[in-house]
Amino acid sequence: MSIRIVLVGTTHPGNIGAVARAMKNMGLTDLALVRPKKFPHAKATARASGAIDVLQNATVVDALQDAISDCVFVAGASARPRSLSWPTMEPRDCAAKLVQHSDDGVVAAVFGPEKSGLSNSDLDYCDTLLTIPTDPDFSSLNLAMAVQVFTYELRLAGIDATPSHYEHDGPLATAEEMEYFYAHLSEVMVRVGFLDEENPRHLMRRLRRLFIRAEVDQNEVNILRGILAAFDRYRP
Repeated sequence: MSIRIVLVGTTHPGNIGAVARAMKNMGLTDLALVRPKKFPHAKATARASGAIDVLQNATVVDALQDAISDCVFVAGASARPRSLSWPTMEPRDCAAKLVQHSDDGVVAAVFGPEKSGLSNSDLDYCDTLLTIPTDPDFSSLNLAMAVQVFTYELRLAGIDATPSHYEHDGPLATAEEMEYFYAHLSEVMVRVGFLDEENPRHLMRRLRRLFIRAEVDQNEVNILRGILAAFDRYRP
C-alpha cells in the first residue's frame, strides 16, 4: 500500500518521533513533514525508539502542496467544526477509502499542528475530512495518539481489503494535476466575469468539493482542461 502520513507545522520534535513509532508499529514508513519547527532533533530520535529509519527517510518540505503533489486521495484530520461543510469520514471508513485508492497511486493522511490543527486553506487540498470520535467533554487527542488510532484502522483495512467493483478508465488525477485544473478554472471564470477576483475562495471551495465527489481521473481532468482551453481560444 502506498500510504503517506503528513505532519503540518509540528511544534514538538518528540511528537514527530512518536508518530514515526506509531507508523512503524502498523507497517507504514512514508512520512512527510511540512515546516516542522525543530527537525532533525534528539527528542524526535529518542521518542522514535526503533523507528529511526522512518525519521531518516522522512521528506521535509515547505508547503503542503509539495507533500501531496503525487497523491490521488488525501484525508485531512481535524477535530474542529468548520463553517463550510467538507465531506467527513470517521477512521474506519476513511481508512478503507485510502486503502482502496492506494491501488491507484499514493494516498495520504494529513495531521495539523498540535494546538490549532489544519487550517481551512490546508483542507482545500484534501478530499475528505477525517474526524476521530471522542468523548465530547474531553475531545483533545495527542498527535501521536491520533496517528496511532488511524494507522491501526489502516492496517485492519489493508488486511480486510477487497477489490473495488468500479474501475476508472485511467489513473486518478493527482493533487498536482487537480491544482493546475483549479487554477485554470479560476482564471477562466474571472475572465468571463463569473468569479469575483477579489473574493474567490468561497466559490472555489464549493467547486473543489464537487470535483472531489466526482473522483476525477487523468483522462477526465485532461478533458476539462481541454474545454477551458477552448474557451480561451474563443474569448473576445
